Amino acid sequence: MTFDELNLNTPLLNALNELGYITPTPIQHRVFSTVMSGRDVCGIAQTGTGKTLAYLLPCLRQWKFSKDKAPQILILVPTRELVTQIVDTIKTLTPYMSVIAMGVYGGVNINTQQIEVMKGVDVLVATPGRFYDLAMNGAFKTKTIKKLVIDEVDEMLNLGFRTQIKNILDYLPPKRQNLLFSATMTEDVEALIDTYFNDPVRVEAAPTGTPLENISQVGYQLPNFNTKVNLLELLLAEDETMTKVLVFAATKQLADQLYEKLEATFPGTVGVIHSNKEQNYRFNTVKQFKEGNFRLIIATDIVARGIDVAEVSHVINFDVPEVPENYIHRIGRTGRADKKGIAITFITEKEKPSLAAIETLMKYEIPVADLPADLTISDELTEDEKPKIFMKTDAIKPKKKEEAGPAFHEKSAKNSKVNVIVRHKDRMMQKYGKPIKRGAKKKK
Repeated sequence: MTFDELNLNTPLLNALNELGYITPTPIQHRVFSTVMSGRDVCGIAQTGTGKTLAYLLPCLRQWKFSKDKAPQILILVPTRELVTQIVDTIKTLTPYMSVIAMGVYGGVNINTQQIEVMKGVDVLVATPGRFYDLAMNGAFKTKTIKKLVIDEVDEMLNLGFRTQIKNILDYLPPKRQNLLFSATMTEDVEALIDTYFNDPVRVEAAPTGTPLENISQVGYQLPNFNTKVNLLELLLAEDETMTKVLVFAATKQLADQLYEKLEATFPGTVGVIHSNKEQNYRFNTVKQFKEGNFRLIIATDIVARGIDVAEVSHVINFDVPEVPENYIHRIGRTGRADKKGIAITFITEKEKPSLAAIETLMKYEIPVADLPADLTISDELTEDEKPKIFMKTDAIKPKKKEEAGPAFHEKSAKNSKVNVIVRHKDRMMQKYGKPIKRGAKKKK
């Protein structure tokens, strides 16, 4: 099947042809007719399967011009990077349509965004917190919203947006179409669907937790952080196919540590992004990566959701994620659009239980490769890796009753007060050097 066989209008077909899109992916094909029918949809598709177009195409196909300046379509996503990515995608799909799309997110001046939204918007892409704040400020009417899309809902719940999402769902008009898309299906997501969706049609491009077939996975067992760094530097130096590498670190601090190490070895080719970096810095780093100026980017799980870069050659899991579903999201950054990809995972002894949970979820055992013969095994441990020594201290024993002193004590000399009566004559003598007598009382 091609896009020409779907019930798309001429403006959308022309845009797709110019973008070189000919054949819809399974999730795009299965979702289109269901969304067009008006039913609520729960789409389960892993990253890289084209779920963004899966909901954008039918929503834009059913969009109708209105003189009303309030949004008709609301798309909620977890990160600022993902907001920007989806807005850019909408603009590439609508050069022949008069659709106005805008993205709003936290970390920037809300008043500036409010002014822009009040000018008029058809499709609003937002992070939950900023959307709710703007709605409460009266920046737009919500009664015009006909379609609600919640993308990456599992990640939003992981990030603590549960209350905000529920508040938004309660606040929006009840007569609307709900579309939910996620790479994984958790109990929290199921509960959200049961409460707020109206008999949704479930569409799966692949079962939850199934690794993408075009991604080759391999693991290396390593003793510590510095040996991991040595292996990564060795792979980058010897493997010329590692042209666009996305490296995942567990924490912001670890990402910064790794950046300092790699930047010293590969100066000018390494970028790092996490939530402590300013927004413009993050956008520029991703831009440099897309354009090929940076060979690799080090990122944390949260911000990496918004990185949509074609032809990522390798994903390196520098740390094994504690949440098994995050592994699926990570490796889905490579092997996109039917291209082959490689996912490499570094595993320490401490991380083996997390790896076992991932393999249970995927029902697939990640093969472990032998370490390169020329790899330098480091004995140097980071502060976090050094064993913690806990000294046993004897608790202070309370004194026995007979040993304890009285419940009162004598005042110190400086705190002791003695009442002294000073005569008027002596006080005047001290002040004026001579006795001053009070004058006789005047007679009336």
